[in-house]
Amino acid sequence: MKADLMEAPIEAFSEQPEPVRHVGGNGQAAKRRKKPVVLGVLAIFALIGGTIAVLWAIHAAHFESTDDAFIEGRVIPISPQVAARVQAVHVSDNQPVHKGDLLVELDPTDYQVALDQAKASEAAVVGQLQQAKAQVTASQASQLEAQAELSMTQANAVSVNADYQRYQKLSGGTPGAVSKQQMDSIEASQQTATAQIAQAKAKIAQSQADYETAQANVVAAQGNLAKAQADIRKAEVNLSYCTIVAPEDGRVTRKNVEPGSYVEAGQSLLALVPPDVWVVANFKETELTRMRVGQPVSVEVDAYPGQEFTGKVQSIQSGTGSRFSMLPTENATGNFVHVVQRVPVKILFDSQSDSDHPLVPGMSVEPQVRVD
Repeated sequence: MKADLMEAPIEAFSEQPEPVRHVGGNGQAAKRRKKPVVLGVLAIFALIGGTIAVLWAIHAAHFESTDDAFIEGRVIPISPQVAARVQAVHVSDNQPVHKGDLLVELDPTDYQVALDQAKASEAAVVGQLQQAKAQVTASQASQLEAQAELSMTQANAVSVNADYQRYQKLSGGTPGAVSKQQMDSIEASQQTATAQIAQAKAKIAQSQADYETAQANVVAAQGNLAKAQADIRKAEVNLSYCTIVAPEDGRVTRKNVEPGSYVEAGQSLLALVPPDVWVVANFKETELTRMRVGQPVSVEVDAYPGQEFTGKVQSIQSGTGSRFSMLPTENATGNFVHVVQRVPVKILFDSQSDSDHPLVPGMSVEPQVRVD
């Protein structure tokens, strides 16, 4: 009885491991079935990775790209050339304008008055010039008159001298033929003629001096007239500066002016951004080996994912970006660390942006240059 009781647990215990061995056998079989699946997945991933690596190598052999690139463009600051109060502002921020469109009007009152004063000064100078020219004419007439008087006095002196010589002969050859009174009179006439000749010559000299003075006055008046005309031109130009127009097509940005404010010459009122833009891409110096002017470029703009723009390499800067920075790097201590430098490359778009995809300075882009 006791032996039976002892055998019963042993038999029960000995019968339990069989199901356990059966379950363990199924798990190992499942693991053996999963192993080829894992290897297959790994092989697929390896194939995909290899394909990507090959495609990347092929792409890298034909293209050079960089994400250190931005759109650049011209920004034209608009400033007044004269100081005045703003009378009217005809544009708003981001408004497109065309060349010659009116942007800002300044109060022209002061400059209109200056123009009127300049014109009045010109009129006065014109009168002075005419007066100087009249003096020249008068001095020329005086010269002619003095010359005529000299000729007359000289002729009179010749006549008087002839009479004097005749009287002397008569008085010397025949005593009493000429009275003392007659001799005194002829001598007085001779002295008078000599004095008249001297006076006529002095008058000629005076008229010549007056003529030269009149000519100098004409030259001075002509100079004053030229200055008055220059003042008129300056006043007209200053008056024209009161009307500020767009120098070319573009969009208004950074408007900083309102009607009624007083502005000084050179003060920034707004900026005008023309539509023509380009890309400045900073490529590593090692990426320029096969890059040449004229190579085609595809440009992706961060603002327009999926939209591709095309262009061409226009030029490569003659120097790295660090060389033209405000503080170029110097190695005065001798501690040198080799750093790959970047060189700006200018890329022009084949066509400008449209209204749906406007391109403006400062946008981030990623160009790809085909270098093969």
